[in-house]
Amino acid sequence: MMMVRVRSRDGLERVSIDNPNITISHLKTLIQNQLQIPIRNQTLSTNQNLLLAKSPPDLLKFTDMSNPDTLLSSLNISHGSLIFLAYEGQRTIAGPAVRPSGSFGRKMTIDDLIAKQMRVTRQENPHCDSVSFDRDCANAFQHYVNETLSFAVKRGGFMYGTVSEEGKVEVNFIYEPPQQGTEEILMLFRDSDEEKLLEAIAACLGMRRVGFIFTQTIMQDKRDCTLSHREVLQAAELHAESELKEWVTAVVKLEGKEDGGADVHFEAFQMSDMSIRLFKEGWFETEIGEDADPKLSKMKKDVVVGSKDVKEVDNDFFLVVVKILDHQGPLSSTFPIENRITQVTMRALRSHLDRAKNLPFVKRISDFHLLLFLAKFLDLSSDVPALAECVLTQTAVPEGYQLLIESMANT
Repeated sequence: MMMVRVRSRDGLERVSIDNPNITISHLKTLIQNQLQIPIRNQTLSTNQNLLLAKSPPDLLKFTDMSNPDTLLSSLNISHGSLIFLAYEGQRTIAGPAVRPSGSFGRKMTIDDLIAKQMRVTRQENPHCDSVSFDRDCANAFQHYVNETLSFAVKRGGFMYGTVSEEGKVEVNFIYEPPQQGTEEILMLFRDSDEEKLLEAIAACLGMRRVGFIFTQTIMQDKRDCTLSHREVLQAAELHAESELKEWVTAVVKLEGKEDGGADVHFEAFQMSDMSIRLFKEGWFETEIGEDADPKLSKMKKDVVVGSKDVKEVDNDFFLVVVKILDHQGPLSSTFPIENRITQVTMRALRSHLDRAKNLPFVKRISDFHLLLFLAKFLDLSSDVPALAECVLTQTAVPEGYQLLIESMANT
């Protein structure tokens, strides 16, 4: 007996399989029997982008599981594997027994009426078309959590970049606030003074805060959920704080391979409109016991999911998948990053300038983390905007600023 996880627009479900040596055709029959989705309506793939398909022609692009005679074992699908399912039409799910209400039965309270209006459904489309990561900043983040932290504790950062009129998000640098991570919990110790500098630099560069990125530890990878209840709460809180409808939540984790190796994997989501509403209105239970199921978020009052009144909601109902792209942005990410284990000093500034001495000076300082370091010693109202303007337009840095920065590096 083995189990395969199936993610669709309805969330994460499981299909039991008696014989691991079955074909895709047999798997579709099992899905029809266990999940009540007709075979003719099913499209399967090991590619999560299947859930972003918006039309029948889009579905036809996913061919890895289109041959009904292909064995699951040939696709490395085994116990616990995750596959993705898109289907046409509406799905019938058996609901609970009907309880009488009103004058002929149980009376409805105000809370009952509010809960009836608070219907949790899966949001089909994100508000942002895609999120594109600058390769250097994404690599600087994942390299640290992989090589230095070994994915043993959680790490997070705020993503900064731009949002186009079409809703395309570009991430050009990641700011890592003071924090403490454990296997399960990421605590942010926000520094208002540092964030004031951060926002000033970002504004001068024509950028803004566009999302939050965090890692999942190798111990978390053994759980059967996309985001834990704690991660949903934190993501919803930061999304709600931003007031940006295109806000992106990104997850970085280590995924094991059949050969025993592992790959660093990025996933991107938006928290659904409903999850943000529930958070703002205080529906989430914030006290989480150690024995709580991490894949379920507890509500303080009943909400309606499908046709059921429940107080626990599968976290996948709150996630909307976002397409990931990459690009080469205008900034480098070679200067030591703030708030990590090793403190950034003037010696780091000297080393950075020396490594890039063959480049024009404006190129040598075109690094957000370097600008943030300099901003702690310069005037926020005049010096910082002047340097950021040079970086933004890639124009020559005035000689006075060059001498000032060189003298700081020699301190």
